[in-house]
Amino acid sequence: MALSKKPVTGMKDIMPEEMEIRDYVIGVIKETYKSFGFTSIETPCVENISNLNSKQGGENEKLIFNILKRGEKLDIENAASKEDLIDSGLRYDLTVPLVRFYSNNANNLPVPFKALQMGNVWRADRPQRGRYRQFMQCDIDILGEPSNLAEIELILATTTTLGKLGFKNFQIRINDRRILKAMAAYSGFDENSFDTVFIILDKMDKIGIDGVKAELLESGFNADSVDSYLELFVGVENAEDGVGYLADTVGEFLENDVRQSFNEIIDSVRATKSSDFELVFDPTLVRGMSYYTGTIFEIAMPEFGGSCGGGGRYDKMVGKFTGNDVPACGFSIGFERIVLLLMEKGFKVPSSKKTAYLIEKGVGGDMLCDIIARAQEERAKGNNILVVRMNKNKKFQKEQLLAQGYEEFEEFYKNPLK
Repeated sequence: MALSKKPVTGMKDIMPEEMEIRDYVIGVIKETYKSFGFTSIETPCVENISNLNSKQGGENEKLIFNILKRGEKLDIENAASKEDLIDSGLRYDLTVPLVRFYSNNANNLPVPFKALQMGNVWRADRPQRGRYRQFMQCDIDILGEPSNLAEIELILATTTTLGKLGFKNFQIRINDRRILKAMAAYSGFDENSFDTVFIILDKMDKIGIDGVKAELLESGFNADSVDSYLELFVGVENAEDGVGYLADTVGEFLENDVRQSFNEIIDSVRATKSSDFELVFDPTLVRGMSYYTGTIFEIAMPEFGGSCGGGGRYDKMVGKFTGNDVPACGFSIGFERIVLLLMEKGFKVPSSKKTAYLIEKGVGGDMLCDIIARAQEERAKGNNILVVRMNKNKKFQKEQLLAQGYEEFEEFYKNPLK
């Protein structure tokens, strides 16, 4: 039987044209984040299964690629459950690995610690446009900074990067889990039902306020609570200061410092941003991860029609590893979707002149050395020089090279008179 040439479902081969853009985007990301004081780290792609199943990752925990135990530890005959067969899995995001890394190495890290991590993650998800089962994530996180300086720096670093990649007129939607909880508590929902309420609320942009109301009622929630809850969202739409309106309305259900801190983030970012984007308070923003404890944010790109990244504050996560809570906040760019949008725009990577040296078959010896030496001199000047043998169909070869961005050609023949 012939071996399969196609990649596994939900994964893809990356062609040179896309790889050039990916490398460029990675370079811009790293250079920009480095200018904000972030330092690169790397963690293994495999994590202990108990860490991945720690109820930190929301729906993503249902999408884990599990890894079977190996050797003598894999006892299939006596296994009573799946847990007896599995001891690890492929990471579904970079946050859980980062927190484990920090918990294991905190004594050797500065405070606060500003981390940049890029790497592939895996989710057994349904593939669709901009979504794969293996994909690159790009995260920046600040651990050990309790103030909203962390949120301000994360938003500015991320939006500066997007601006350098040519994106404009996008939105950063921002909310706070404490605001979400205060609104639900004020409306009379039981705290144990908050997650169900938020899952339904998260569909607001797809099914509208009437659809959210119908689903809440279908889930058995009290009609008065549902009406009170949805009236808050109507009130925000009609208010000049949405956060202020909610703080005044829900009163003691919202912690005193949330309003001031939240507005300070918004005012600081708007006053100091270097890219063309809008920062918008969105009380319907939920974010799926259950580990968020405070501010949450998301990138909305009109070209994509959905989220192209997001993040938030997760102050309780380190404590699950060490027993001591550490303030933490992070922002992830949707790397794959950013690359997809750039490719759909026909983006060309800025580069120095690309020249192809086409060498006739039979050219060798001193002449070949001279050609290569000349190419080396041009490369030292920062130019891109491709040295290749000339094909029989030279016209088609040049057409292919033009498509790859080569602007000039020099031809070298064994007989210079050709």
